[in-house]
Amino acid sequence: MLPTGVTVQDEQGRFLLVNDAAAAQLGMAGSEAESPASKELDHRRTTGMELLRTGSHAVAEECVNSDQARQVFLTTHRPVRIADRNLLLSSSADISEQKALEDQLFRSAYYDELTGLPNRGVIEHRVNSLLKRDEPHGSFALAFLDIDNFKHINDYYGHPLGDALLIEVAKRLGMDLRETDMLSRISGDEFLLLLNPIQSEQEVAEYIRFTLERLRAPYFIDGSEIFASTSIGISLYPEHGRSYDLLRQNADIAMYRVKNDGKGSAAFFDSGMEREALARMKVEQSLRLAILEKRFCCAFQTKVDIRTQDIKGIEALVRLRDDEGVIQAPGTFINLAVELGLIDELTHLVLAEIVKSIDLINETFGPDASISINVAAKQACNPEFMRAFALALEATGYPERFMIEVTEDAFVTKNHFQDEILPIFRKLGVRISIDDFGTGYSSLSALADITADEIKIDRSFITDIHKRPRSQGILRAIESLSEALGMTVIAEGIETFEELAYLQAATKIRYAQGYYFSRPIFLEELRPSIPVASEARASLASRPPQENRPTHARGERYRR
Repeated sequence: MLPTGVTVQDEQGRFLLVNDAAAAQLGMAGSEAESPASKELDHRRTTGMELLRTGSHAVAEECVNSDQARQVFLTTHRPVRIADRNLLLSSSADISEQKALEDQLFRSAYYDELTGLPNRGVIEHRVNSLLKRDEPHGSFALAFLDIDNFKHINDYYGHPLGDALLIEVAKRLGMDLRETDMLSRISGDEFLLLLNPIQSEQEVAEYIRFTLERLRAPYFIDGSEIFASTSIGISLYPEHGRSYDLLRQNADIAMYRVKNDGKGSAAFFDSGMEREALARMKVEQSLRLAILEKRFCCAFQTKVDIRTQDIKGIEALVRLRDDEGVIQAPGTFINLAVELGLIDELTHLVLAEIVKSIDLINETFGPDASISINVAAKQACNPEFMRAFALALEATGYPERFMIEVTEDAFVTKNHFQDEILPIFRKLGVRISIDDFGTGYSSLSALADITADEIKIDRSFITDIHKRPRSQGILRAIESLSEALGMTVIAEGIETFEELAYLQAATKIRYAQGYYFSRPIFLEELRPSIPVASEARASLASRPPQENRPTHARGERYRR
């Protein structure tokens, strides 16, 4: 059988010659008279008669769908004259594999492989097409959607489930869309939604409200019940821009406003957001420059034995000196440093500052005081960073002096912090502290599975503890379990004598930290006259309680 199908037709559409390949393609069992009617056969006959009538050549792609597979043939039709008869010579080549490859390349270029949604290039082209029309009364909306805490979901449940969640989110977002609307996955956990046309902002707000409700419903994937909220920012044409880039950027800005305000809701762009975005960009540029110029310093806050006033250890708290030399607290830059991927370098700068000042630290707080360094959960779950940081700690020559403080969410992810990373630090003698316990994903059952040396109870449980019976009960439960597991308990954020007195009288907690004992201290402040640790403790113990109170207003939030 020839690989190319060949047929010859006369002006009445009769097939004078059909080879085996063409017969299979056209569904012909034997002679034309014996063959059942098929749309391929009818189409070939009709096409042949028309081409012979006009005397035209033609090249066309013909699709044949069978039970086995879809085949595509490239068919060439050429009129010829033989023995005073007008005949049509047709030849068909199977190009199914070539077309399948072309389709695959097309989808790869224009569609997201995971969700099947159009990619950013397709939705950009659609929006630009609408902008070119520039209809006097034409309006549309562009919504930027981002799944909240998606990285944590990936870390905790694993990437396969994260991918499955993206598919389910895409399905929910695709419900009730009109033919003129478009949903696109533009990257990771980010989607772009075009609503066209729209009549009013209120109409868009109502649609987004229903969409948010749909997205808040739990997802049941592989036996797990997943809750995932989404933040949405919306820009309107023409009010918020007359180009795709500006509309997308403004929707992005509005989405980040939602993220900053608590996540899981939606906001329309306004000009005030643009000013905020510019201010944020300025902070970002300053942060990058500050890291480049190493304009960071450390303050140290003591961890105190509330029974003896001895200094148990110190916590290194990073501070930024801005362009004017003003000290900035970490709340103004730490989250941004994590977001921009600058936190690793910043953590190494903190360690370098400690090493440079170790003699002064020993003289001030004592050579036995532990030195705590904060590590973000994102870093703690990054084996590459943590191995490099472990080597840096070992290179100091005294790694056993250090304690790594990580928030509790680092322990509950499936990145195997405890199995893969913790043993590296244990081998060096570096200890581990659970920071801000009670504010993240904590539960007493989770605490029982955590291998750590120290647990720091967040100040939200300590503030006015002497007045809050429910907090007292929670504190007792954490204290008892920590004692059973051999973990030291640190009470964070002690600010008043009453809080300290309650801990001394009603709990077994030995250690605390907060403004009541000491504000974060810059070593430069101590250089002119530095008491040794024993003198500092004696001085602290000899003062009456009211002299130990912090000088800041009671309502000021404790900041590290």
